[in-house]
Amino acid sequence: MKPEGPIDRLQLGRLVANQRIIMSLSENVNSRREGHVGVVELDAPPHNYFSLNMLKAINACLENFENDQKVRSVILCANGRSFCAGADLNSGESKQKRRHKSEINPLYQEAYKLFVFPKPIVAALEGSAIGGGLGLALTADFRVSCKEAKFAASFTRLGFHPGFGLSYTLPKLVGNQQASLLFYTGRIIRGDEAKSMGLVDILVDRAHVKTEAMALASEIAISSPRAVQSIRQTMRRELGDEVFLAMKRESRVQAIQFASKDIEEGVKAMSERRLPVFGD
Repeated sequence: MKPEGPIDRLQLGRLVANQRIIMSLSENVNSRREGHVGVVELDAPPHNYFSLNMLKAINACLENFENDQKVRSVILCANGRSFCAGADLNSGESKQKRRHKSEINPLYQEAYKLFVFPKPIVAALEGSAIGGGLGLALTADFRVSCKEAKFAASFTRLGFHPGFGLSYTLPKLVGNQQASLLFYTGRIIRGDEAKSMGLVDILVDRAHVKTEAMALASEIAISSPRAVQSIRQTMRRELGDEVFLAMKRESRVQAIQFASKDIEEGVKAMSERRLPVFGD
């Protein structure tokens, strides 16, 4: 598809959305190809809490898209009120036996694969990206969102160190000062503030988020895929190594902190929708 004249971004998104070729369903994750764009959609509404199985399903979809030469870019989106509210800390999976501090969190081992996927990813964030969900959003090259969306690196409110590689990716994206502010306070910010600090690249009306993400992914797909992927390797050449080192440290510190009473209070406060009261 080669549009004549100036590109109307929203029109391009709508045109490609009508060229749906493949549809598949896996562990709370849908995938399809629309023209040259692969779409991965989280489908565990309303909050799309991630699990190890969900991350494995996302990676299975991405592996299919990596092997499909017709796919030149990918959209990561979600069905539900939240894009992803992180891990469900009340779930059985999150309460499994404690890890030794030398072990990398299996969730992060799976998440690491998203960072080294070779094709460009555009994240469509219609709803909240909280905790590890923010980490998931930062695996993408670009983020399209809206004023209503909420973002938070809320780990300290829960009593433990940030994860999902955020200790590297967030400061890299918004700077150490802004990242420190978000980490230390665990505060929630809206889409317009996220845009002003560089966390979000494009801000549109909520109804147009996925269409605009499709337009951007389709615009990328017009370019030579070999050229785009080679430039992406240049632009992200240190990302994989640095994220892996960050995840090793995150896992080590979290393994120690998960044995403390702080996380019990943090999770309880979150469940009761109140501010945590941590001891000295």
